[in-house]
Amino acid sequence: MTLNASYTPLLKREQVAELLQPVVVGGDILAYSYVRELHRAFGIPKTIVLAAADIKMLSSSRFTDYRIEEGVHDEAELMVILEKLAEEVHQENPNRMLLLLGCDDCHARHLSGNKARLEAAGYVVPYIDFELLDSITQKRRFYEICEELDIPYPQTWYFSCGEDGPKTLPVEDFTYPLIAKPSNSAQFQDAEETIPGWRKIYEIDSAEELTQVWESIRQSSYNNLLVLQDFIPGGDDAIRTLTTCSDAQGEVKAVSGGVVCLQDHDPTALGNPLCIMGEREEAIIACAKKFLAHTKYRGFANFDIKYDERDGSFRFFEVNTRCGRNTYYMSLGGLNFAELMVQEFILGGIEEYREAYEPFLYCCVPAYVLKRSMDNKDRLTKALKLLKKTKDAYPLHYSPDTSAHNRWAEIMYLNQIRKFKRFYWDTNGKQLK
Repeated sequence: MTLNASYTPLLKREQVAELLQPVVVGGDILAYSYVRELHRAFGIPKTIVLAAADIKMLSSSRFTDYRIEEGVHDEAELMVILEKLAEEVHQENPNRMLLLLGCDDCHARHLSGNKARLEAAGYVVPYIDFELLDSITQKRRFYEICEELDIPYPQTWYFSCGEDGPKTLPVEDFTYPLIAKPSNSAQFQDAEETIPGWRKIYEIDSAEELTQVWESIRQSSYNNLLVLQDFIPGGDDAIRTLTTCSDAQGEVKAVSGGVVCLQDHDPTALGNPLCIMGEREEAIIACAKKFLAHTKYRGFANFDIKYDERDGSFRFFEVNTRCGRNTYYMSLGGLNFAELMVQEFILGGIEEYREAYEPFLYCCVPAYVLKRSMDNKDRLTKALKLLKKTKDAYPLHYSPDTSAHNRWAEIMYLNQIRKFKRFYWDTNGKQLK
């Protein structure tokens, strides 16, 4: 096995099941994806999961040590919680290695920003340094790098929501519809309670609506940039996703991606893919490799892209500096994503470059939802065929787990019918506002 000579293995592979203690912050699909894939790859008996509420599909799992900690979303409280947890684990066995994994943008920021403190407590923190994270997650800086590297991105305008920003926007100068979203997603999420009608992303249909949205955000605690973007035509299946894992030089060691057949249309979760069909696009991979090498990005990254039928380009929207909610699709493509994480940060580095594009369909909704929601009937036909062939297309279904876990997973799965009725079918595909 050829490893990066600058890496020092922290454990041997045969020690992982006994000595590696994963700690996951968050209670979503990604949290369980980590749990199941760490068990599947290494036989890790328990992953500690810290969440603010009792998420039944996680708390009922035989593979989780589930702990409710109300302060996990507060940076200062989270650090105290994690330090106490490290003391507890090392009192039981001082040889245990703690691997810290977050599920949300705010977790990535908190863990990266406190990396030195957490490493002193005994954690391995598999996130880029905060200076780089803070830079490239600001959409303006991301697009500046795209411009420098000749990576396509949407036409974009920026307006400060702070005191230095304009009181009103030149709303009559734009063509509608357009997209409005925060430059800093984590900060915007923190400001959710201060913004009437908060949405993760805004689909703006008129000058009047843009005025209303601007006023609601300007009066909130969010003081970063608001990003306005040209609306790229196309349905959900114009969206592409790409997941990469790269080494300390920014060289990509593993990649997978696909077409987003269907995304979540709940306004609080808009943009989260619920159905992904594996599909390789060389142009997307090449752009991501340029970006990661340029920034010397180490670890997992997830890129959001959309195909622009007007000129045939793939336009990059953002990079998420962590695994995405749906990164389990890399496992379906042939590379266990949690195993890659352990290889890169615990076992001394990833072997030679590999791609995960075995035919797959990642799917978190019943086939009925696909049939009623997908307009591209040729792609629908292919998706339904792949769904029948893909083992465990739904990441929450894991037969070795408890019947209670799998029952809660089934409830969440079937609940998607109700959600799509409310947020998609009853609105004729328009965003619920």
